[in-house]
Amino acid sequence: MCYIADGRSGACDRYANDAGVLVRLDPLTILENRDSDAAVVPFLDREWDGELVSGEDTFITAVGSGTTYPDYKPAPFIVASKTADADMITVVTEGIFSYCGAKVKIDTDRHLGAECAPVRVDGEAIGHVTTSEYGSQMLSLGGVNHLTGGSKKEGRVTCAALLALCNGERVAMTIDGGAEIEVTAGEAPIVDGQKEERMRVGCGSATVGMFAAQWQGLVDEVVVVDDHITGVMSEHQAGKVIGWAPSGIRIKGRRSTPGRYFQVAEPGTGWGGTDLTDPLTILGDWKPEQAQPGLSLLMVSTTGENAAYYELNDALVPEQKEMPERLLPSVRRIEENCEPSLASVLFMAGAGGSLRSGVTENPVSLTRSVQSRLTRVTVGGAPVFMWPGGGITFMADVTQMPKNAFGYVPTPALVAPIEFTMTAADYASLGGHMDYVMPLEDALRGATGRQNDHRLSGRRAETRKSGSPWPVSREAKT
Repeated sequence: MCYIADGRSGACDRYANDAGVLVRLDPLTILENRDSDAAVVPFLDREWDGELVSGEDTFITAVGSGTTYPDYKPAPFIVASKTADADMITVVTEGIFSYCGAKVKIDTDRHLGAECAPVRVDGEAIGHVTTSEYGSQMLSLGGVNHLTGGSKKEGRVTCAALLALCNGERVAMTIDGGAEIEVTAGEAPIVDGQKEERMRVGCGSATVGMFAAQWQGLVDEVVVVDDHITGVMSEHQAGKVIGWAPSGIRIKGRRSTPGRYFQVAEPGTGWGGTDLTDPLTILGDWKPEQAQPGLSLLMVSTTGENAAYYELNDALVPEQKEMPERLLPSVRRIEENCEPSLASVLFMAGAGGSLRSGVTENPVSLTRSVQSRLTRVTVGGAPVFMWPGGGITFMADVTQMPKNAFGYVPTPALVAPIEFTMTAADYASLGGHMDYVMPLEDALRGATGRQNDHRLSGRRAETRKSGSPWPVSREAKT
């Protein structure tokens, strides 16, 4: 129902009108099972001898394949191949997803915003902050309520932000009552204009346990400042086991088990993900029966980014001194043990009824086949995590997909590649469109099925991503 003038592209920038012929603008993407530095071999540089092309060497993704929506018609490509001497079928289509979004993991200790705080782009809410994970802050973006349940502008902005994120572009976001962030999948996040370098080595308690033996004999007390669990060496079980003497320190906060304190400060972008710029504010008066003048104190954050050294004066008040050479290696060791900070983007979607009917005449049979692991689902050839329970709900790492794998429609909704691979026998048994199966060889030659209402603009070859399993290999579990 979209009118495209001759010589122009449509509103979604996916199709164009070429003298009355509908053309899918992005090239069909073919994965080749080879090293990334190997020479690219031309498609079909030999005559076909009638044997099926091996699916172990070549895999047709849905990127650039187009769609046959509404899917009362079979999917654009239903191809037959051989894998480990088994006859395989791969059904290829670009799905239109209103029920989709992105789960974003941002490696940082800095406080980005309160749980459930709206995340905005251009002033429009596109998602919210969700529960944090170990050393990372989490965002839940998109979803049908933001795409179609709000204003037209909210839907358009949400769709555009999701599209950019999933295609590996940088997206600037603001969090109500929190930070301004810039996120690019697979790159270090930027928080309030500052590039994040590393995620924490562990919580304050874990850091105390990891480095207790290295600090013993070098300093009288160590406090590892952390928004969640601040660790105190002399009280911690790790310190007690190796014979650490009590220091008389007092910590302002809610005491948990010995040497572990909650809520020592408010969340923020300072020391250990707190709002602290001066760590001494979490200390109370020292116990005079245990503390003594000259007692040495190291305070450090969970990334080693912040560290300071103090000694108690005659009034048992900590005075900052220059960091001793003997303690510098241990602070650097914390930094060394911190993993690089990255932003991870997982595309999440549910495959609905019309998409499934493009695979089989009885859509529920596909769902059951996927749930029973007889049918493998990939997204642009990338592996997915399949959620248990009803439906076909999956998540996939966008960095494992070919470049520009995602598109959109003005609904608004995202368009994402999806492939279903199974044995030929299983495909026939679940009511597949067997009359539309073509050899992989034909598809590589540029042939399209009679169900297609569009022409392909071309083809491109990509190698599989490093570390990613081949889509039809035995180890490519979903």
